[in-house]
Amino acid sequence: MDEKQSKKPVMLSGIKPSGELTLGSYLGAIRNWAERANDYDCYYFMADLHAITVRQNPADLRRRTLEQLAQYIACGLDPQKNTLFIQSHVHEHAELGWVLNCYAMFGELSRMTQFKDKAAKNAENINGGLFTYPSLMAADILLYQPDFVPVGEDQKQHVELTRDIANRFNGVYGETFKIPQPFIPKIGARVMSLVDPSKKMSKSEDEDPGRIILMDKPEDILRRFKRAVTDSEAQVRFDPETKPGISNLMTIYAAATGSSFAQIEAEFAGCGYGDFKRKVGEAVVELLRPIREESAKLIRDKAYLESVYRDGAQRASYIARRTLSKVYRKVGFVGL
Repeated sequence: MDEKQSKKPVMLSGIKPSGELTLGSYLGAIRNWAERANDYDCYYFMADLHAITVRQNPADLRRRTLEQLAQYIACGLDPQKNTLFIQSHVHEHAELGWVLNCYAMFGELSRMTQFKDKAAKNAENINGGLFTYPSLMAADILLYQPDFVPVGEDQKQHVELTRDIANRFNGVYGETFKIPQPFIPKIGARVMSLVDPSKKMSKSEDEDPGRIILMDKPEDILRRFKRAVTDSEAQVRFDPETKPGISNLMTIYAAATGSSFAQIEAEFAGCGYGDFKRKVGEAVVELLRPIREESAKLIRDKAYLESVYRDGAQRASYIARRTLSKVYRKVGFVGL
């Protein structure tokens, strides 16, 4: 990549290929990424190094990684405008992750909410990677010196830790890392489960029967919305505290159609919940139809996908190598 290529602000994010991409993945993250390609220098990756903190079937991990790349592209991430890559192809992530382990405090890592949650769910496999993965996440971010990291509210804690580690390193060695800001979209940032609106829509089928995945068939999407949890009030009104199910459906419908909450309330005034859920389901079917069809076409073109991830790794490695070399010099490693 030409060093003078871009003076745009840099944005970076990644998703683990440890499950299927969902409607929440798209509305809360990927669609927002695609809209920023002209204004930012963007790096998006399949976080396969993070995926193995939980035991994975190797064949499934490979399949999901390639499917996720195809879905990224189908969701509008043009490989010519965005650097798309597989995390494990850029070895600087793991190398900087180790260095930053040495600048992350035990207490900081032990307070990470996701470590507590995952440790509770994987009591038989509370491994070191599960504990220290925020250091690898910090490396993912800091390698590219991004200005912004688009995250959901549940990931904001990790960006804050990244900032703490970067400030600590900079304090010891002088200006090395740019301090990134979390970038949290206001609408669709937190799509909840259709059967338990107190929980975020999960990529894992075992954890969430109320999820909508990008490759779901239309009839499956409509059936799941038909079963969505509502309440007994029979009024479409946005109130997350007392009407979490309806508010979640309104959030999804707003993100799918562009309607405001006030417009949605007016549109469905006097309507029963059955009609409302059907309309939300139909809007989601039409929203996801081109993504599902394009993803299916792309996943059959293995040569094209390989060309995308090889080019992406080369472009990402160029930037990552410069940051890692600077870090190695500052900590005192002997250069080759």
